[in-house]
Amino acid sequence: MTSVVLNSTITCPQCGHRKEETMPADTCVCFYECAYCKTVLRPKPGDCCVYCSYGTSKCPPMQQSGSRCA
Repeated sequence: MTSVVLNSTITCPQCGHRKEETMPADTCVCFYECAYCKTVLRPKPGDCCVYCSYGTSKCPPMQQSGSRCA
């Protein structure tokens, strides 16, 4: 079994600011505010959360089963 990565670095598509965050293990994050420019990020079409769209690691449910979180 592969271990789940809980840390992911989110990159803001607006300003390029990068910040490492700890992802929740059992839920999606549908909104994320950039700490630098205050842009509110939302998942790209087809992605379940902001980590899947803008992070260096997919969210834990996607890592574990490849299925979207509810």
